Amino acid sequence: MASPSTLYPTVIVSLRPSRLVSVESSVSHSHPALPRSHLPLQSSMRCLRGLLAVSGHLAGRHAPRVTASASPYSALFVRTLQILSQAGPVRLQKLSAPDSGIVELRLERPEAKNAIGKEMLHGLRTAIEEVEADATANVVLVASSVPKVFCAGADLKERRSMGPTQVREFVNSLRSTLSSFEALSIPTIAVVEGVAFGGGLELALSCDLRVCGEDAKFSLPETGLAIIPGAGGTQRLPRIVGRSRAKELIFTGRRFDALEAVTMGVVNYCVPSGEAYQKALELAREINQKGPVAIRMAKKAINQGTELDMSSALAVEEECYEQVLHTQDRLEGLAAFAEKRKPVYTGK
Repeated sequence: MASPSTLYPTVIVSLRPSRLVSVESSVSHSHPALPRSHLPLQSSMRCLRGLLAVSGHLAGRHAPRVTASASPYSALFVRTLQILSQAGPVRLQKLSAPDSGIVELRLERPEAKNAIGKEMLHGLRTAIEEVEADATANVVLVASSVPKVFCAGADLKERRSMGPTQVREFVNSLRSTLSSFEALSIPTIAVVEGVAFGGGLELALSCDLRVCGEDAKFSLPETGLAIIPGAGGTQRLPRIVGRSRAKELIFTGRRFDALEAVTMGVVNYCVPSGEAYQKALELAREINQKGPVAIRMAKKAINQGTELDMSSALAVEEECYEQVLHTQDRLEGLAAFAEKRKPVYTGK
């Protein structure tokens, strides 16, 4: 099976702000110089080169460099079918077959180590809305295109220009955004390479699963700034590691490494540096092969049930099971088992 870093020759790209972008491949061959009417395509190719620059995320691989002298019709691209959002600090893209159903949300603000400012917050909100509205999305990977950084936290330079009212509005909006992300009906997987501090760790904690490289560093350092984690950190961390451990980490604001993170349960897997994306993709592929309705109902049953007493939680499980009883996928699963073949699920 080809990996998402597989590169194909010659692409035609149509880029329009805030609209779906389709990428089509064809057989590589020579073309004459582009006429002036194709200058927008040259700009599109510059955007494509930006996409290529972040494609070397699998186990130390690096995408070939597309030089300025190359024909705009002759380039290489990551096997990504559609880019759903325009260029900015947050990029949303869908993988193509055989990984259709897997969506990538990428943080791309290298000049600020992916610090969360107003523009990135808006990008996150928009991406969440697009994912929730996409019936074909089955799982989301949250990763960074910035080397050795997942997310450094809030943009403190921007914060210094805010008054108390603006800070309150921003923090409330960030908290609401991460809660919306946590509430997505499909699984989410954080891919952490490098630092995940403050709001960056809170973003990772809002995901269902977390995979990190062995050089990853984590911290909720807010008390050192005379504030507290305000985007869910005081609530999600203790639910994962326990109240006493969460208090120690938040009271001291100390950094902890990947080994401690996996030991505490902050992350599900710790892998060699540079391989977190590959491991997360493997998990996403496993999930993507399961019944989509069943995955959604399993997430709902777990998320809602763990906040209730056992009797009420079992009632939630019963309600969710009822939702899968009358699906075509359930019948397909039984038929595939009887016929000793892999099931083909449609989400119906």
